[in-house]
This record gives sequence, C-alpha cells and structure tokens, in this order.
Amino acid sequence: MKSQHSIAILLFFLAISARAENADFWKFAPTPPMGWNSYDAYGSSVTEAELIANAAVMKEKLLPHGWNVCVVDYRWSDSAAIKHSKDGIGSQLEMDTYGRLLPASSRFPSAADGRGFKSLADRIHAMGLKFGIHVMRGIPRQAVTQNTPIEGSTFHAVDAAKTNSTCGWCKDMYGVDGKSAAGQAYYDSLFQLYASWGVDFVKVDDLSSPYSDPEIEAIRKAIDKCGRAIVFSTSPGETPLKKSDHLEAHANMWRISGDFWDTWKDINHTFDLAERWQSVGGPGRWPDSDMIPFGKLSIGNRSVGKERLSKLTRDEAQTLMSLWSLMPSPLMLGGNLVEYPPDTLSLITNDEVISVNQDALGEKGKFIKKEGTADIWSKKLSDGSKAVGLFNRGDQPTKVTLSLNDLGMKNSCKARDLWSRQDLDSIKNEYTCILQPHGAQLLKIQVEHQ
Repeated sequence: MKSQHSIAILLFFLAISARAENADFWKFAPTPPMGWNSYDAYGSSVTEAELIANAAVMKEKLLPHGWNVCVVDYRWSDSAAIKHSKDGIGSQLEMDTYGRLLPASSRFPSAADGRGFKSLADRIHAMGLKFGIHVMRGIPRQAVTQNTPIEGSTFHAVDAAKTNSTCGWCKDMYGVDGKSAAGQAYYDSLFQLYASWGVDFVKVDDLSSPYSDPEIEAIRKAIDKCGRAIVFSTSPGETPLKKSDHLEAHANMWRISGDFWDTWKDINHTFDLAERWQSVGGPGRWPDSDMIPFGKLSIGNRSVGKERLSKLTRDEAQTLMSLWSLMPSPLMLGGNLVEYPPDTLSLITNDEVISVNQDALGEKGKFIKKEGTADIWSKKLSDGSKAVGLFNRGDQPTKVTLSLNDLGMKNSCKARDLWSRQDLDSIKNEYTCILQPHGAQLLKIQVEHQ
C-alpha cells in the first residue's frame, strides 16, 4: 500500500510537471480558434481561386468579429482530385525529393516550381488572416515506393514507414513509426517545411480514431522544434475520453465527434459528447465539435455529397452556435462563404454570442440539469457573470424553468438575451420561457448590485 501511495504521488507531480512544460504551446490558442475550412463546400478539390474568394469574404465580413483562420482541407496535393473518388486510389500526388507532399500546381498556380504554399500563405496573411492546412498522418506511399531520402538525416522513407499502419478511408499514406529516430526525422522535416511556408494551423487527420499516441507525440516534438507557433488539431473523432490527459499534453484541439453534418441527429448527439467532455480542456487545448455546416455545401456535387443549402433550420443553427459557444468548441465554418445568406451571416456575426465562446477565462461549460426534453447549461465568464443556455432537444415546443439556485445564485439578477440583444426583466427566483422544437435561448445573467 505504501508503494502504491508513493507511485500515486509521483504520478501526480509528473502530471503537474507536464502541464508546466505544456504552457508554451497552450499559448498558441488561448481561446478556441475561429475560422473557415474548405472541406464542407469543396471536399477534396478546392482550388486557389476558390480559397482566395472565401478568404476575401472572411476579411470583409467576418474578421471584424474574430473569424481569422483560413484552412485548405483534404488532398491538396492531388491534381486530379475533381475526377475521382475521395479515397485517392490510384492518385499520383505532387511531392518533393524528400517525400513531402506539395500543393498541386494545377489547382494552386502560386505553388508552381516547388514554391509550395508560401505565396498563398503570404497572400492570406496580407489580408490579416492566419493560414492553415489539412494533412493525413504518415508518409506518402509513393515516397516509400521510391524510398526518398529524409531531409536533414541519413534516413530514407522505408526507415520511417509502418506499412501495416494505414487509413481505412484514404489510401495516400502509410503510418510513421513515431518512436523511431527515422520517424521523428520525417516529421521534423515536414514541419520545417510547413514553417517555411508560413503555416499557422495544421489539422492532422487519421490520428484520433483509432488513437495514434506515438505519431501525436512525434508531431508535437516536430512543431516544438520548427520555430513557428503552429496550432495542432487532431482528427477525426470520436476521440477516446481516456486519452484526455495525453491530448492536453500534446494537442491544441481534438475532435470529439465523427464527421458532423447538417442534421439535427448530429447536433443532438453533440449534447451527449459535450457532457462527456465537459471537465476536459481549457485555454490552449480545446475539445472540438467539428466544422459548422452552414450555407452552401458540396459545390458542384463534389466529394462530400449533393450540392445543397444547409438543411439546418434557424432554430437548429442557433442551438448549434449556442452549444458550441458554451462548451466552448473551436468555431470552424464549412460552407461556401461567397454564397452565405444574410440570415446565416447574422448568426455568425453576433458579437455577444461569440464573446461567450471567446471569453478570456476559458472556463468550460457545465451541464446543469435536464427538464423533460430541455437541457440547461451554464458557463462562468471573466466579468463575473454566467452564460446560460436553455435548449429544447425535443420535437415539440416545451416550457423550461431556470432556477437561480441551479446556478448557485441567490440574489436578484439582471439578464440579457444574447440572440435578441435585449435586456430582460430582473430574475428574482426563477426564469421561465417557451422553447420551439430544437430551439435555444442564450442568456447572460449577473447578480444585481444591492
């Protein structure tokens, strides 16, 4: 028993030490990242022109409200992506002599002659935005076939690759042996390249489900060595909750869900995931509920389904933004910004709602109680107030009552409806409202001065 007690104490202090060491990369994302990702609109075939058009909308209409990350998603190295299925079978990818993928110059003209994403990143930065990319974990299969050298080392691709470690839905890559010197050398060379391009955000796919501990650790080390503050996002979920300590020690954000789309079923499931993860994360490390599928999706029937406007109702979209803000989750828009309807823009430019997500305290939202089909959530804010979300997960209108006792508040409180941006009557003991099916109300509640 004494031995077990000593081990427990040692593990406790090791955990504290690990948190102290992590403080530097936690500073890369003090609040949840906010931006736009190309995948929901363009699948595996976004072009430079399409990216720039969306970035221009972000600069003009969204940057003033905090949206500032522009991400090129999925298989940007494939010149023929528009012509075949998204799994990449039979694709020849653009690659340098060191086995590192390069942007397809047919889709990204500024990348010609081996320039990579440097010119595009410079253009995005000139708009006041940050530049991000999506990559698959591992090393290209074609690099292994050619046995390319690994820059800055005596190793070659075959030394780093784990050919029995593959992705079930994308055939581009083999896994990398994150525990080996060769595997670390490959990831080091990769992130040195990304740093030279000016990348600010990297979403690494096929890391979280199944969970790839050694590669996550190798990527963390490579980012720390590269000399640039690159936010590290792992994908996709559902990420196992038992890995939460490991995630907080190595990543800035991680997917808690599988791919999220424009259905109430996906939103409803996120409530359960959010409750599961409510005690994990904080400034610099954020559980991620995936991209926000608003606006026009799958332009031209690309690799993510039929072209359509988001099927979410206004109430459902408002519920999504309220829950994502309370958790808080990173906010990554997914539809084509160029075609966003005005009512959608109004949802994502409500500064009072966004301020809940971006609150400097970085407190996690907490599930308070269930009342019939209604859920109540609360989150402490840095000014001493509380944000409170009232949600109807049912298919019929419902009455919901919030008691101040539920929030640990006893005095009379002033309240503000953040969606209508209107002050409400003072709350003495409790507050009651009617919520529409799949609807929400997001309040800011503060004790009145006596």
